[in-house]
Amino acid sequence: MVNTAHDTAHESVHDTAHESVHDAAHDTARPAPAASPWSAVGVSAFDELVYRSILHQPDAGAAGWALLSGATPALVRDSCNRLLALGLLQPPDSMGGLRAVDPRVAIRALIRRRETESELLAATAEEMATAHEAGLLREEPSRLVEVVSGEGANAARLEELYARAEHEVCVFDTPPYLAPRTPQLDLQSDLLSRGITYRTVYAATALEDPDVLYHAWKMVELGEQARVLPSVPVKLLVVDGRRAMLPLTASEAGGYCAVVVRHSAVTEALQKLFDLAWQQATPLGQPVGDGELSEGERTLTRLLAAGMKDEAVARHLGVSLRTLRRRVSELQDRLGAASRFQLGARAAQRGWL
Repeated sequence: MVNTAHDTAHESVHDTAHESVHDAAHDTARPAPAASPWSAVGVSAFDELVYRSILHQPDAGAAGWALLSGATPALVRDSCNRLLALGLLQPPDSMGGLRAVDPRVAIRALIRRRETESELLAATAEEMATAHEAGLLREEPSRLVEVVSGEGANAARLEELYARAEHEVCVFDTPPYLAPRTPQLDLQSDLLSRGITYRTVYAATALEDPDVLYHAWKMVELGEQARVLPSVPVKLLVVDGRRAMLPLTASEAGGYCAVVVRHSAVTEALQKLFDLAWQQATPLGQPVGDGELSEGERTLTRLLAAGMKDEAVARHLGVSLRTLRRRVSELQDRLGAASRFQLGARAAQRGWL
């Protein structure tokens, strides 16, 4: 209960103050005024009125604040208890009765509390949405997948998936490429600028294309996390572990036909498939020891790290197989590596990869 030691301390309150506040709400039965900014932090119109009365006459006590607000002392005491719970008032102490907390401090604390509650509510909404999607799938399993046909439709669906990404995008990148890469690269750049994690596992055969390799390095510079495997099981895009897109056709002859899978056990399995491949893949990065390697050697280490065959590396460098193998041998000698695998490990230790 609220300490009312000052209830009778002020039998009369300044007339002008009484009139200005009393006119606003002298009758608690009167319809509530239009919502004020205070409602956003859980303070009702009446409690705001009482709080303003306390700010105006700190020592008036419940009786005086009742006069100012035009309500009964009992209603004011109830309001004070609510204001105490909200942190707008300080509890009574040995120095006297209730005191208002500095509004700047109290209101900021209320805003922070509401922000925390909103975040918790948003998390609850995600859980409920998952249950909602599961219920829809049980009623109509066909909702699980959507078949997308045609280059334009695939591009539009891809753009929508990228736009809805909140945390992470995971990609298996492998030929054949049935659509121009530039639009997707623009979408990827936008994701990285938004702080979305972007992980790609490239098939080594994809990086044999100079354009693909160039763009892969470019994306790494922008923040993409990239790794390489000799091959990946399927072209794949997984967004936030909840939605996935993969082709239904395995070759150019099949045209532009893909399937979008909504959140389900299927998308969870696809995410696990990607994570397993990611753990087994070799990092694709930019070597940094500029003072230790020539430009040609830096390029060579990157191509070797991508797991390319000698023929593909030689084509990239524009040299013969004999010259390539000589350069690899020289790098192995510099690092005291007995094999290419050991060469890659020691190059990584030196920060060349």
